[in-house]
Amino acid sequence: MRPPTRVVILTGAGISADSGVSTFRDPDGVWSTYDWRDVATPEGFAADPALVHQFYNARRASVLAAKPNAAHAALARLEATLGDRLTLVTQNVDNLHERAGSRRVLHMHGELMSARCGACDFICPWTNDLSVETRCPDCGAGHMMRPDVVWFGEIPRFLDEIAVAIRAADLFVSIGTSGSVYPAAGFVGEARGFGVPRVELNLEPSENAWAFTDARYGRASEIGPAWVDEFLAGLSA
Repeated sequence: MRPPTRVVILTGAGISADSGVSTFRDPDGVWSTYDWRDVATPEGFAADPALVHQFYNARRASVLAAKPNAAHAALARLEATLGDRLTLVTQNVDNLHERAGSRRVLHMHGELMSARCGACDFICPWTNDLSVETRCPDCGAGHMMRPDVVWFGEIPRFLDEIAVAIRAADLFVSIGTSGSVYPAAGFVGEARGFGVPRVELNLEPSENAWAFTDARYGRASEIGPAWVDEFLAGLSA
């Protein structure tokens, strides 16, 4: 019997870019218009919460208008086959993986479609605009609701679960990532340390492309489904 195949997949902005969601670090990306210090730090929120809400309200509306692409759908198909043998980690705060059908997604940078109360830490689904007037649905505190995303200076989520999954993996795959944002950019190094084969699927070589054992370059919505088809065909061979 073929031994179970355990796969860890990391996705980044490149997979959502093919759905029309703006990236951050490209020359015409989000940070070319906004200073991240103003809209993506606890200090920025404390200084001007209205600006931060305006920024994330626009991001939320953009994501709601977008649709999952073929790469998101392919990863949902892969999960349908592998079940809990697939660990899908995303740096993205959008919900396109879930809308494509994925059910086990680790959002290490939080989720745009939920809100968190700074007073009681209550988290709830949220698809409408937030403002300084929004009151917590749980404790009733005002002026304390914020997007449930991980800002610069805050600790990414699920790091322990990700580390355990990488250690147990038979394959690590990175899709649409720049290789410049840590700790996510260090995951391929962790996989390399454990002797796990590593595949990069990206528009162009990432900053840590040297650490991968295989690479395919092109649009995520094209090379992602092609790789999944190839992988699933190998399972049934």
